[in-house]
Amino acid sequence: MEQNQTTNPASTHWADINADKILRSRRLEQDQQAPTYVCASGITPSGTVHIGNFREIISVDLVVRALRDKGAKVRFIYSWDDYDVFRKVPKNMPKQEELETYLRWPITLVPDPYGKEKSYARANEVAVENLLVKVGIQPEYLYQADKYRASEYAQGMRTALEHRNTIRDIMNEFRSEPLPTDWWPVSVFSSFTNKDTTTILGWDGEWGLTYRCDETRKEETLDLRTTPYAKLPWRIDWPMRWAHEGVDFEPAGKDHHSEGGSFDTSKKICKAVYGVEAPVTFQYDFISIKGRGGKISSSSGEVVGLDDVLEVYTPEVTRYLFAGTRPNTEFAISFDLDVIKIYEDYDRCERVFYGIDTINEKKREKEVRIYQLSQVHEPMEAQPLQLPFRHLCNLLLIMNGDVQRAVRAFPEVGDLEEQGLLTEGWWEYAQNRARCAWNWLHSFAPEDFVFQVKSGTEDPEDLGAVYGAEAVDQARKAFHALSAMADTFETIEEKPLQDRLYNIARDAGLEPKDFFEILYRVMVGKTKGPRLAGFLKTLGAQRVRTILAPYF
Repeated sequence: MEQNQTTNPASTHWADINADKILRSRRLEQDQQAPTYVCASGITPSGTVHIGNFREIISVDLVVRALRDKGAKVRFIYSWDDYDVFRKVPKNMPKQEELETYLRWPITLVPDPYGKEKSYARANEVAVENLLVKVGIQPEYLYQADKYRASEYAQGMRTALEHRNTIRDIMNEFRSEPLPTDWWPVSVFSSFTNKDTTTILGWDGEWGLTYRCDETRKEETLDLRTTPYAKLPWRIDWPMRWAHEGVDFEPAGKDHHSEGGSFDTSKKICKAVYGVEAPVTFQYDFISIKGRGGKISSSSGEVVGLDDVLEVYTPEVTRYLFAGTRPNTEFAISFDLDVIKIYEDYDRCERVFYGIDTINEKKREKEVRIYQLSQVHEPMEAQPLQLPFRHLCNLLLIMNGDVQRAVRAFPEVGDLEEQGLLTEGWWEYAQNRARCAWNWLHSFAPEDFVFQVKSGTEDPEDLGAVYGAEAVDQARKAFHALSAMADTFETIEEKPLQDRLYNIARDAGLEPKDFFEILYRVMVGKTKGPRLAGFLKTLGAQRVRTILAPYF
């Protein structure tokens, strides 16, 4: 296998284009010899984090990789906005009534309904953090509840209060109804109830913020430098953190980038209030799901998460879906028959990377870069042995889901293993692909694609009622001939075997297509199945004879 010699990233991939934009547009501090570029992402862990949310974090990860490939130092931060309000109980959560008692609390104080983590928020965070490692994404996690409750953002809140009128004017530019004159750019959780049902009464011009708990009617003055109860609303919190962390790049979804959306207001607040430019950004589009029910919605619980995708797609193919699609393009993640095509496309991309398949230079440059960005680890020096997904599915069905046997059924596996050319990493990759294929077969594959090989112990079907007595006699003759030559399955190649099957049918007086239909019916209970010659070779002589025996 030819070793790929390409090491320099192609400049035409969208991740590289955005990396170049960051390098051009972010002014360096004069005394900074080697600046560190801060790339950010984040979400509220209010429920199961769905695959649409994952699009943001992998988009950032791909740009981070592009920056590092260009020699830049990068700090990749992921903020969990776990000091947000618990507004709604997702339908997929247990203990619904108990969770409802925590509505309007900060989600970091809501208990984990599964009893495994210290909070509801942390349970959702851990689920994602554990999965991201599998797809090669390892950011620095920032927990906003910890930062707010430690008063790390005290100065940011005071600055917002000092520019209260400026912020209100900016936000009013995009509102149909202006904010009231008694509006404040901070919010408070009541120390009496833990809820955000509070009214701010005044600010002393320095660190003291006075509020009233709307439920208890009690009043209290907080010191922003020590209180764990105050925070900024989203549209002010976002630009404050851009300034606080020195963020150079952060993309946002279509909703945030809409005219008058949160990015517009945050960009203006960032400059006018916190004195810095908003980060470089781009808009990413929505993701739809094809081949399974349910819509993407964290709050309702009807979600498709990264864990669901990894049940069907290997980590590399999952990354490939995003690396190969521009962020501003809507696309569907398929769970139907398109799964086969996606695996075939990935395999072709891999062959292009290693120089096995040749295409024009412009397309090759694009495919090479997509493959590089799709890898969890550095690409192997030589192309790994590929297990075509469609054939792998057929082998798994034949082997009743035995992953080890299905992988070893590929003739090349034994040959390369004897030569010591199959590494532990390859075996892990191969078995993971096989597990994904088996999961897809049992959960999402179209019914006509799936089959189950007969054992030979079933009562024989009355073929005469379907095909007539003459055709059954002819098929029985062909079965005898097939059984007689079954010992040659191991030594004969597929093409000669397929030719012999045609001859067996004709010698018995049957049209080959009619014989094949009857044979499939006897072997898998359907009129169609995998390519017959390869199917028989995989089953082997003894298993074929056992299945045919009841029809002799």
